[in-house]
Amino acid sequence: MHISSVAEQFTFGEKVVRVREIGSGNINDTFLVTLDSVKENHFILQRINSRVFKSPELVMENMRIVADHVRKSLHQMHLEPGRRWEVVRVLKADDGKDHWRGPDGSFWRALNFVRAASAYDTVRDKVHAREAGYALGLFHALLADLPVEQLADTLEGFHVTPRYLRHYDTVLAQNRYPESSEVKYCLEFVRNRREWAHVLENARASGTLTLRPIHGDPKVNNIMVDDETGKAVGMIDLDTVGPGLVLYDIGDCLRSACNTGGEEKAPGETVSFDPDICRAVLAGYSEMGGDFLTENDYEYMFDAIRLIAFELGLRYFTDYLEGDTYFKASFPGPNPARTSVQFVLTDSIENQERVIRAIIDGMK
Repeated sequence: MHISSVAEQFTFGEKVVRVREIGSGNINDTFLVTLDSVKENHFILQRINSRVFKSPELVMENMRIVADHVRKSLHQMHLEPGRRWEVVRVLKADDGKDHWRGPDGSFWRALNFVRAASAYDTVRDKVHAREAGYALGLFHALLADLPVEQLADTLEGFHVTPRYLRHYDTVLAQNRYPESSEVKYCLEFVRNRREWAHVLENARASGTLTLRPIHGDPKVNNIMVDDETGKAVGMIDLDTVGPGLVLYDIGDCLRSACNTGGEEKAPGETVSFDPDICRAVLAGYSEMGGDFLTENDYEYMFDAIRLIAFELGLRYFTDYLEGDTYFKASFPGPNPARTSVQFVLTDSIENQERVIRAIIDGMK
């Protein structure tokens, strides 16, 4: 089916002028639809990857619960003058449902288009970094009183590093892989850190850390900023909202923001974790989300920053060994390079432990 025909399922008779692919997500396919309309002439069309999200209807239910709760919380929270905060709005299909299924079983949804705002794959400067932290802190604060039991776990085991390690072991045993220096480096990197990788899940099992509503994927390009003011105006890509450790979110936001070169580096380019960007992100987070954190969250925050970078590298490497079945590729065979970026980033974090812990201590 042609993409324009899919878009027409959400237009209630309005004419589709153009459909173009946008974004750089690794999982879903995202398109900007332009209509010949005087009311709302743009919307976002997405095909949900049902190989990843086995129950996309639950994804939509989580989005509705979170969006409704955020709207109610915003009425009770006074944001600074000149600050807007956009909440995702699901657009109905012509049949009245919040999604549309294609003849091939594909799952499609439409979302409102956030005007006069942009998302960036990497942090532009420390002001942008602070806004990224502010956005995540506000998101957590707005959901602080939402009972976590109301949210479905749409990606069971997401961010549970020991589970990824078990899958990695299975894939490693069942697949042949090239005897390259790059592969040997990755094998050794995982081997040297596998026992430590249980740190957050051990803390959760003991009750030291508890499940709360989280975004699940708060990387920089899921944070929209106002084109004129540069202030954060909302968080997008709510597919992964659900129960989790808030440290997963903080660690992932910092992993994304503090690697200012991005996740796909050319050969010869360096990768490092920028502590000044880290300081800016956490300062922004504290402004709105500081009261959301517990003493135990602070205690384990460095472990989370280190762990999430390692975990993503492990997932990229496992996907490579399995034949690149999970992450979308912008060029052939990207996952070894992506793996190296995350493992080198992990190494940079480890080498700066003292500095990063001092930044965390300054948040308290």
